[in-house]
Amino acid sequence: MIGGVFIYNHKGEVLISRVYRDDIGRNAVDAFRVNVIHARQQSRFPVVNIARTSFFYTKRSNIWLCAVAKQNINAAMVFEFLGKMIDIMQSYFGKISEENIKNNFVLIYELLDEILDFGYPQNSDTGVLKSFITQQGVRPITREEQTNVTSAVTGQIGWRREGIKYRRNELFLDVIESVNLLMSQQGQVLSTHVAGRVVMKSYLSGMPECKFGINDKITVDNRTKNPLDSTNINNNSTTNGSTNPSTTTTKTAIAIDDCQFHQCVKLSKFESEHSISFIPPDGEFELMRYRTTKDISLPFRVIPLVREIGRTKMEVKVVVKSNFKPTLIGQKIEIRIPTPSNTCDVQLLCMKGKAKYKSSDNAIVWKMKRMGGMKESQLSAEIELLPNDKKKWNRPPISMNFEVPFAPSGFKVRYLKVFEHKLNYSDSDTVKWVRYIGKSGLYETRS
Repeated sequence: MIGGVFIYNHKGEVLISRVYRDDIGRNAVDAFRVNVIHARQQSRFPVVNIARTSFFYTKRSNIWLCAVAKQNINAAMVFEFLGKMIDIMQSYFGKISEENIKNNFVLIYELLDEILDFGYPQNSDTGVLKSFITQQGVRPITREEQTNVTSAVTGQIGWRREGIKYRRNELFLDVIESVNLLMSQQGQVLSTHVAGRVVMKSYLSGMPECKFGINDKITVDNRTKNPLDSTNINNNSTTNGSTNPSTTTTKTAIAIDDCQFHQCVKLSKFESEHSISFIPPDGEFELMRYRTTKDISLPFRVIPLVREIGRTKMEVKVVVKSNFKPTLIGQKIEIRIPTPSNTCDVQLLCMKGKAKYKSSDNAIVWKMKRMGGMKESQLSAEIELLPNDKKKWNRPPISMNFEVPFAPSGFKVRYLKVFEHKLNYSDSDTVKWVRYIGKSGLYETRS
């Protein structure tokens, strides 16, 4: 298991040092500093083996977090632990910086003693840790708190405390998708996939159980011919990404390649009934992540035309077409068109938005605040080049950023129900909001 955990600043000075096993000596601290932090050539690998000792590290801002082990341990588990450790520290004192770590070093040592025992990761749930560790240090644990901690460690609900009450019970659900695309100059899709997240904000009283249904293929195949469940789901129609799910796509089902769930989801029910049943944490949390590669509705298409006139002039024409319904509007649109490094002058003409040549980035940046569905816009550029005897310019792809108010994968919320048996409120008393946001990931077209 993990032999030690070290935290360094950008100079290689040790801010936190906690050794859990006798096989890790002081020389391990110096070995990482010399071979990784102060190395002439920056290592591109997150795991480094030095003198039969494995160093697993990650960097946040100017801070290095490193876990050390002599044994052959599970690397994925170590990086999961480092990620949890970062989340815990951020929840206690915000941004991870050298000043914050120095100001909270006592708290960090207390946390390390709780989340690691002889190198074995223990309970890393922030809600449980905050019940008996404060920023001032450890406080006496009452009998009630001791019972809650014991329940959390033994598998009871540790992500939600009892006795939560709200005047108005509300549930906000955001479906956020990132579209990744690589398209050829001729318009052929070379690779594409969607990485999605379902983020919830829960403001519910008591200990409610929620049921959440989506239109993946297995769910649709298992359903009978009964009509869709009638639920009280409101759809906020603001311009920052909200829309009615029934108007975003005509697909009946999507094929999800893989998905991950929050720990609150009852996996046994998902495997047997294929319904997502859970008791939500209070406040904001990520319910699930998923990935799909089939039947993706590409929001935009970029059509480039590059013509080289001799060795000192180039003409570029870029057409952008929106492929979604006219009633919807895309926002925050930005197209980056690469230019050769020997560019000396650029003349631009665009139908819509603003375009500017950035010599520092060797690119033309074209921005539009918004663009309606089934529209197109065009940019033309004349590029003057300096004489250059170097090798021919390899054209980098044109990249695009955007935000649209629908899920490009066709992901749709079929129903969202809330049950609370102890308190006197029902599913119809709960106000629910669903919002769909599609964003660009790595969205590129070869030129």
